[in-house]
Amino acid sequence: MKALVLTEFPERFEAGNELALRLPKGEPRRVKIESERHHKDGLALKLEAVDTREGAESLRGAEFTIDVDELHELPSGKFYVFDIIGLRVVTDDGRECGEVTEVVQSGANDVYVTSTGLCIPALKTVVAKIDIGEGVMVIRPVPGLLAED
Repeated sequence: MKALVLTEFPERFEAGNELALRLPKGEPRRVKIESERHHKDGLALKLEAVDTREGAESLRGAEFTIDVDELHELPSGKFYVFDIIGLRVVTDDGRECGEVTEVVQSGANDVYVTSTGLCIPALKTVVAKIDIGEGVMVIRPVPGLLAED
């Protein structure tokens, strides 16, 4: 089967690894990777006990998932997208800017989109602090970022 790899940890797909798969109708399934090879923009995977075209076809649209306890520890200052979604955004002078509803992953840098429609570039010059424990992102607005500036 073909798989589009969206993780920064592609070694998860090495032969012998067991992964969780969420089938198109939502039901979970554990699968073991028998072999893998690069194929165009992703990987061609052979899963244990999936030996026919029909078997592979039944997995169309499925997604590989991982449990929180399987997450790799990230270096300081790096975050998973699900950590960022829902953070309250405030400026360094205390103005409320909504909460992060989406993370757009673009070529140059990520962009945090808030519930108020604000698009915040994920740059150290703009994002002063991210505190997952407190549920807040503090930004230093550059000229023109906020409508009232």
